[in-house]
Amino acid sequence: MFRPAFRQLRLSRNLATSRAVRAQAQTTQAPQSPDAPIVQYVRRKIEERQKLQAELSAEVLSDEDIRRVRRIKELEPLQDAWTRWKHAKQSLEETLALLSDPDPTMRSMAEEEYATLSKTVNEMVQCTFPTLLVPPSQTANLSAIIELRAGVGGSESALFVADLVRMYTRAAQSYGWNVTMLNSNVLESGGMKDAILEVKGEGAYDALRWESGVHRVQRVPATEVNGRVHTSTVGVMVLPLTEDAEPARNADDNLFTMDEIKLEVMRSRGAGGQHVNKTESAVRITHLPTGITVSMQDERSQHQNRRRAFQVLRARLMDRKLNQEMIQRRDMRRGLVGSVDRSEKIRTYNYAQDRVTDHRLGMSLKNLTSVMEGDALQDFLKALQQRHHDELLEDVLLQQ
Repeated sequence: MFRPAFRQLRLSRNLATSRAVRAQAQTTQAPQSPDAPIVQYVRRKIEERQKLQAELSAEVLSDEDIRRVRRIKELEPLQDAWTRWKHAKQSLEETLALLSDPDPTMRSMAEEEYATLSKTVNEMVQCTFPTLLVPPSQTANLSAIIELRAGVGGSESALFVADLVRMYTRAAQSYGWNVTMLNSNVLESGGMKDAILEVKGEGAYDALRWESGVHRVQRVPATEVNGRVHTSTVGVMVLPLTEDAEPARNADDNLFTMDEIKLEVMRSRGAGGQHVNKTESAVRITHLPTGITVSMQDERSQHQNRRRAFQVLRARLMDRKLNQEMIQRRDMRRGLVGSVDRSEKIRTYNYAQDRVTDHRLGMSLKNLTSVMEGDALQDFLKALQQRHHDELLEDVLLQQ
């Protein structure tokens, strides 16, 4: 890590560190304390690995030895990171004494090296260790379904549904995901009473899942003659999407069986030309144990609508299962459970002040247009992902 010339100079000096030198070091970027909770946790894991290695049999491996070997292998990346951290920490301590060296050249090199090493040590504690400790997401490969429904505000709420559909479509496309409108209820005003979007792409669900909740808009409607600001709401629900929809092809997930399904077919309603009211292509399925109902009529054939309906049903049931598991795992963390409550107001879009505020993060962006175009929405998505990662890490540390 050290440049060769500086390494030779450093090794030739007396590395005894005085109180004055330590005081001077505090003016430079302070490295993370070795007593930080995450460092203590990693140290315990390294000690656990060493203990397992000492317990291995010298002869034929038993079943217990095989389990130990597996655990040793699991902890190997953490061991490698710990070794790198200790090496950087030791080099940092050696460089500390040279910050008050009488030689200006040596002192300048030491200050530069100290700053670099401090950054390395901090990054390992703040990024490397957390990445290795937080378990990988079980839904990282899943696509998403976004359901939007007009709430308080009548026609203005329906117009905002259409605005959010555009926002999510543009944001998804910027990530390289494919967006398809599965179902929509378009009104004469141009707004949408409800809509269902399919967002296909790896990581789509994990990135968008925190959009579930009540989105509030404050603006002057086009029909308002007195210039008064109206407040409307839209309910958003983001669901995990897997590729297959039929239960026969997904027996392993135990989400539902056909014995639990009530299937109804009917004629489509609304605009659609001669096809509407001529054939029974619309489908409604009900999951009897939960009462969840899905209706689909946008496709021209009953088979296509049936497939889409089962797809949405599976997504809703999987979302229900994931949320139940989350609540069970985190019943002591009421704040996180609240963040996925579908009745909770999560974000406000204030057109008069050109401001969008996410109430969970306490974060505001003074660029509403960029958010509605899908670009600045990524700032919220990334911040919510980071918050989730931090909470998972805290869960890991609290378990010990």
